[in-house]
Amino acid sequence: MKDKVVVITGATSGIGKALAYEFARHGSKVVIGARRHELLIEVAEDIKLKGGDVAFAKMDVSIEADCKNLIFTAVEQFGKIDVLINNAGISMRARFEDVDLKVIKKLMDVNFRGTVYCTKYALPHLLKEKGSVVGISSIAGLKGLPGRTGYSASKFAMKGFMECLRIENLKKGLHVLMAYPGFTSSNIRNSSLTADGSRQGESPRDEQKMMSAEEVATHIYRAVKRHRNSLVLTSQGKLTVFLNKFFPNWMDKMVYREMAKEPDSPFK
Repeated sequence: MKDKVVVITGATSGIGKALAYEFARHGSKVVIGARRHELLIEVAEDIKLKGGDVAFAKMDVSIEADCKNLIFTAVEQFGKIDVLINNAGISMRARFEDVDLKVIKKLMDVNFRGTVYCTKYALPHLLKEKGSVVGISSIAGLKGLPGRTGYSASKFAMKGFMECLRIENLKKGLHVLMAYPGFTSSNIRNSSLTADGSRQGESPRDEQKMMSAEEVATHIYRAVKRHRNSLVLTSQGKLTVFLNKFFPNWMDKMVYREMAKEPDSPFK
């Protein structure tokens, strides 16, 4: 991956930040995008101090023009794009019957439409380089999670979009990877939206027992390098996907029970 140009959204925290460091460490030129300008500068400067080559653009993936500008920045700075990693995302925690519909819209705008916008503008450059487009999904994109209706819906939509993209470009050399991390230690639960759209503020789960964002990034780096189509992470995530193939009704009950264990769970 040395000298490959890698564009990463949501790159100032969690998996996105870890991916920026991981690819830079292996000699890739990274282009990072996120909403918080001061954190973008902080990450970019740190990567430079470590000897990496980096560019950045302040952007909100739910805004089409911002996505276009991120891709323009990458091409202007480095002349090409080899890898696009659609990582930016938000979650939620509320029963659908209680949730304000603006929350569902927000999740679809960020998690799904953000992926569509960035991929649309990056695609001509990726096809030219026979590059890779990556979607950072979740086990919630393979098995619906109660209390995360908007999150699961957006990740299932991402899966369908990326699968179509792969098939459409079978003869053009485009590599498409869908990554499905399990519960990962990151800030996504802290910033999850509640029923009224406000931020949750703290994680309802024990973050210390989860796979680290850095470990997830290492797995994703290897999957991109090896041109894998799918990557399911954590033993719990793999077990969930496996059992759901054969015992979907039983898994519905198990997933409900697991979500009900969370502090202040909407399910009892």
